[in-house]
Amino acid sequence: MKAIILEKAGGVENLQYKEVENPKLDDNQVLIEVKAISINPADVKVKYAEEGLNMIYGNERPVVLGWDVAGVVSSVGKNVNKFKNGDRVFGMINFPGRGKAYAEYVASPQDHISLIPENITFEQAAATTLAALTALQALKDRVRKGDKVLIQGGSGGVGHFAVQIAKSLGAYVISTSSGKNRDYLLSIGVDKHVDYTTEKFEEVLSDVDFVLDSFGGNVLLNSVKVAKRGGTVITLLGNEISDEIGNLAKEMGVNISGILVQSSGDDMELLRNYLESGEIIPNIYKTFDFADMAKAHQEVETGRTVGKVIVKL
Repeated sequence: MKAIILEKAGGVENLQYKEVENPKLDDNQVLIEVKAISINPADVKVKYAEEGLNMIYGNERPVVLGWDVAGVVSSVGKNVNKFKNGDRVFGMINFPGRGKAYAEYVASPQDHISLIPENITFEQAAATTLAALTALQALKDRVRKGDKVLIQGGSGGVGHFAVQIAKSLGAYVISTSSGKNRDYLLSIGVDKHVDYTTEKFEEVLSDVDFVLDSFGGNVLLNSVKVAKRGGTVITLLGNEISDEIGNLAKEMGVNISGILVQSSGDDMELLRNYLESGEIIPNIYKTFDFADMAKAHQEVETGRTVGKVIVKL
């Protein structure tokens, strides 16, 4: 099969399009013929440092990056009882471990995937994986109907899913972005938009029940300042919770913690329901061919994408 491999850490020039062996299937796995892949900042960042590659892949070289896939089941292990050959499936595979998604075929535990709704394309399904799971796992069990919710960077990959999920939970949704993305955010359910290029959210917001941060630094610090006593701040960058930020949160009575998304077939089922009902609609910013993986990475590296970058096979 064809795969995109990385023999050593570095830039996009190190991504190689090569022939490799098909993955071996264990008894609890399904083999997916991949039709679409979602590219995440996590994919893009990990390739640059041997330390990051070693944390995930150990001494294994070359490595196959990626976690997000949508495709068709081509074979199943003898213990698989949830899926059969020909099923259209999607999921985030083995995160934060070895997903090996940049390939024509991917082996996945049956408990990491779900069926794709009939109304959803492979590209849309691939988009609704790591980013959507992150948003879902951050918000579920924390956001209730009537809550005032702030999504920092609502037009991004995680952000645009978080906006829609928060809205489906009955929240009053506030989001920051540049002015050019205001109309898009209003169209997916944002009740109040804050243009970070012309105003400071910490000066116009207060008493927020829940904040989802994806920036860290001063954005995270100021997110704590706008949260109400007893409110919650969840950051995608747990290492950014400095002593200063932690102490401020404690002083203000704000709950703060980081989150690292986990593969979950049960949560993929929830996302499947959201897709089927139309409560969430993934925004596909750009699509690239498999051989153009380097261009897809470069697009994500701009940090200016609205929604998701997809690679199709």
